[in-house]
Amino acid sequence: MRKISMLFLVLSISVGTWAQDINDLIKGSLQDANKLVDGYTQPVLKAFGYGLNQGWYNTAKPHKTLGIDLTISASAVYIPNSDLFYKVDNNQLSQVELQSVGGVPIDNSGIGNVPTIFGPDVIPQYYSSSSGSSFDGPGGVDLKKELGIQAMPVPIANLGIGLPKGFDLKFRFVPTLQIGDDAEFGLFGVGVMHDVKQYIPGIKNLPFDLSAFVGYTKMKLTTELDVQSGNNQRATFESAATTIQGLISKKISVLTFYGGVGYNVANSKIALLGDYDLNEDGYMDVTDPLRLKADANGFRTTVGMRLKLAVFTFHGDYTVQKYNTLTVGFGINVR
Repeated sequence: MRKISMLFLVLSISVGTWAQDINDLIKGSLQDANKLVDGYTQPVLKAFGYGLNQGWYNTAKPHKTLGIDLTISASAVYIPNSDLFYKVDNNQLSQVELQSVGGVPIDNSGIGNVPTIFGPDVIPQYYSSSSGSSFDGPGGVDLKKELGIQAMPVPIANLGIGLPKGFDLKFRFVPTLQIGDDAEFGLFGVGVMHDVKQYIPGIKNLPFDLSAFVGYTKMKLTTELDVQSGNNQRATFESAATTIQGLISKKISVLTFYGGVGYNVANSKIALLGDYDLNEDGYMDVTDPLRLKADANGFRTTVGMRLKLAVFTFHGDYTVQKYNTLTVGFGINVR
């Protein structure tokens, strides 16, 4: 499980692994470096964006005034097969050339399928014309082998508070935490649910709940690097995710069936920052060599069920989107 645990320090895998050969990769061509690392990291950037928009609700009914809930959820963001590999075309690279993948030479087309961070643990080998030497790129973490499912786990916790006039305010917050000696992680999110059925004549007294919801989450992970002569070398990963949804739910005894339809907007960024002395001659050859981003936008549909026993809740739901997601969780709910 070593590689899976490192997923939550994703920069240490995606950028940090490349950084072991940063001299060959960046010295050869910054353009090549950005293309290769971009292909490798795109799926994890998208997966985090989708994952951060999960776990906000398990009913469409807001709390009564000053009612509260504390809910902990874990989402499995399923990675499609198409995102386990990315195409490397030597014809589009200038000074770095893909030679083989898993020891198998690529064919005369100069095009090869290389594992992304979520792909199999197969090592691609590259050749740098500027240095005249070969170097290995990173293999994938092989999710299916490590976890038994082809999905990335994203845990989240929410605190909800009921306000007057059918409003519900939700918070997510992780103060900046030191992870090991070299990494920091922080997260903040806020969401608002509002009962809209009260404004619709003819249905406001019917036995179901109808609400509008908007939620925003932002996380940042920074890890220090010490892979090359230079100054202030670090990798950063940031993701900001917004979801806007219409929610409906129906309570039957201790069970609540709920659903949501809406739209996600998420943007994730990964960067390799600092000054790099590639020739180790005391001169900084490159500053902030890598800056990459990915969007995770699109429509989503969620269906789920919640069980409430006294003040304890247990819920599960499934979201259909580009990266389909299963979410389960439990909580304490009062009023």
